Amino acid sequence: MSFFTDLAHQYIDGEWRTGSGSWDIIDFNPYNGEKLAAITVASVSEVDDAYRAAERAQRDWAAVNAYSRRDVVDRVLRLVEEREAEIVAAITEEVGGTHVKATYEVRLAMEFLREATQLATLPEGRILASPVPGKENRVHRLPVGVVGVISPFNFPFLTGIKAAAPALALGNAVVIKPNQNTPVVGGGLIAHLFEDAGLPAGLLNVLVTDIAEIGDALLEHPVPKVISFTGSDRTGRHVAAVAGARFKRTILSLSGNSALVVLDDADLDYAASAAVFSRFVSQGQVCMAANRILVDRSVEEEFTEKFVAKVRALRTGDPADPDTQLGPVINTFHADALSGLVEQALSEGATALVRGATRGNLVEPTVLAGLPDGSPILEQEIFGPVALLLPFDGEDEAVRITNDSPYGLSGAVMTGNVERGVRFAQRIETGMIHINDSTIQDDPLVAFGGEKASGIGRMNGESTVDVFTTQKWISVQHGRSEFPF
Repeated sequence: MSFFTDLAHQYIDGEWRTGSGSWDIIDFNPYNGEKLAAITVASVSEVDDAYRAAERAQRDWAAVNAYSRRDVVDRVLRLVEEREAEIVAAITEEVGGTHVKATYEVRLAMEFLREATQLATLPEGRILASPVPGKENRVHRLPVGVVGVISPFNFPFLTGIKAAAPALALGNAVVIKPNQNTPVVGGGLIAHLFEDAGLPAGLLNVLVTDIAEIGDALLEHPVPKVISFTGSDRTGRHVAAVAGARFKRTILSLSGNSALVVLDDADLDYAASAAVFSRFVSQGQVCMAANRILVDRSVEEEFTEKFVAKVRALRTGDPADPDTQLGPVINTFHADALSGLVEQALSEGATALVRGATRGNLVEPTVLAGLPDGSPILEQEIFGPVALLLPFDGEDEAVRITNDSPYGLSGAVMTGNVERGVRFAQRIETGMIHINDSTIQDDPLVAFGGEKASGIGRMNGESTVDVFTTQKWISVQHGRSEFPF
């Protein structure tokens, strides 16, 4: 308990503070309903305090040697390695993540910290040719300044680290607003790690608040130059509109409706395992999860039998139990919404091959088949343990069904012929797609992002440098230019 109460504060300019807002966010364990902490929300005044502190601190930080910035991030990595068990336990308590999910999240965060240490020294200047005699063109890479990060509840530690660590390594300052369901793992814990690693005050700030208290102050404030948002496409549209109207750069990782496609030559046992993982890991609360599982009609019966058997074997329960494979969804609102979504699909004519029960925030897996064309459930992101099985006749129809979505984040294709899979993947309108693997992938060096309503921009590796730096052209005329007047 003390872990959460100790870190359940605003963190502004190196100080742990109580917010001055008009109400409290109550941090609950989604499995057992235990109250972990209460946090008075930050007000508009504290938003200004955090951004102004970041602005002041960033000026000196940008001048710090890149190797020194790298060393701070490296110390954070060592602290995460030392405290892995404690962080995993915190994710289980606050997020409801199973041991497998929480461990995966922490270890992937370590990989992004390792990559951030390399990014610190990656930006380099260039000298470019000019058609003007005597002119030298120098192009410098500079930090953008202050970055606002709005993170989600499903992978709060990873997404916070993934944005904050490279932004800081590249010479920026950061203000994080974690999701109100995960204020400690997504906010206070990250600030605590960087504080212990010796990051100077003001460079990383955490605001626990809500739009009901501050409106669009996080987006409208004049200080941040980049807004990094991970969440729903509905909110992402608003973020893009508000930030764009103020000429701020946005990096948006939004909703998905990914398809895992099983071609007629796939290894069906392996495909069924990949599909179960892709749909049900983290209770299906993953933007890259396989909402739709498409199966060639020639292997539909055999695949469905294998898939359903694996789903029925999944164990839903206490996320602290190492044998649990599905923990709770984040809150009662989500649990009720999922039940309503399934009931609507059944009323439209869908068939439940598996119909899981809902007990509090524990939502057991459901598998739906026989969905009519145009069913609303086919068009949206299902942020929970509900799988949709869809048959197709041949690759052309599989491509059409897969692309028939407003989203384009991830995907996967299962086949016995890799090059066939690559040709298929090239036809899919998505930012990422994987051959003979899960739809859920994130590698530190590879550009991560979606198409259509799944987002704008890319992160990871050199793409992250593009997001968190800007280019400045300085020309030098060593001779004399000729002017027409």
